[in-house]
Amino acid sequence: MVLTSAGRVLLGATPIGNPGDASARLREAIAGADVVAAEDTRRLRDLASRLGIEVRGRVIAVHDHNEGERAADLVQVAADGGVVLVVSDAGMPTVSDPGYRVVAEAVAAGVPVEVLPGPSAVLTALALSGLPTDRFCFEGFPPRKGGERARAFQALVAEPRTMIFFEAPHRLEDTLVAMAHAWGDDRPAAVSRELTKTYEETRRGTLAELAAWAQETAPRGEIVVTVAGRPADVVGEEAAVAEALARISGGERAKDVVADLASTTGLPRRDLYNAVLRARSGTSGDAPA
Repeated sequence: MVLTSAGRVLLGATPIGNPGDASARLREAIAGADVVAAEDTRRLRDLASRLGIEVRGRVIAVHDHNEGERAADLVQVAADGGVVLVVSDAGMPTVSDPGYRVVAEAVAAGVPVEVLPGPSAVLTALALSGLPTDRFCFEGFPPRKGGERARAFQALVAEPRTMIFFEAPHRLEDTLVAMAHAWGDDRPAAVSRELTKTYEETRRGTLAELAAWAQETAPRGEIVVTVAGRPADVVGEEAAVAEALARISGGERAKDVVADLASTTGLPRRDLYNAVLRARSGTSGDAPA
């Protein structure tokens, strides 16, 4: 594949609510790209109209259902020297939105990819939440079915980082209730909706409080849920060893128990494991290792 110096794929972060958040680079790219791959072509043209921009390039729809088919063609345009702009309905493409397959195809083909930074619902909600920001993870939309959602949340029981989720308004109450069941009613959290828009709102409280609020008010709009990670338990080595022995006696594997306790107590994993082995040396060795 022969590539000219001008050919590239651009990932453009679009406003998540307020058109005034569009960057100068995004405005230039919308007006000047040879091809604009938009999640929703109507929303792209509406944004361009609001920004007073004429879209001179070819506009095509690229969404979850057809991105796999169109990625190669878009990358070929860039390989032939064209500029391809990829935009989602709001925020950064590829983040719970189309764009990943185009990027993967471009990387495999050696086609340059550039990001036009801008609005992000994930980071905006995180900053507004009042929760720790030094370590966080983005979990996207929780599963829609109750059983799958419960299992997904159970898998995050020991997650120490602040967690960020997207959710639809009609599922918010059920999701908050499921979170409270998995992680405890008192886990701190925040619900942000309509970010950067006229009726922007962020509610902070425990998961139980927020679930009650969601039931009473049935909030509308695009929603981001931010939840504190599991706090590190202030536990000494002696207490941790006692808990480990009890759990091992109950059938859990020693290595799994030690890994969990090390992550939640902050105790060094190797030291805790050795202490558990010493404590077990005077007991029956029948428990799982």
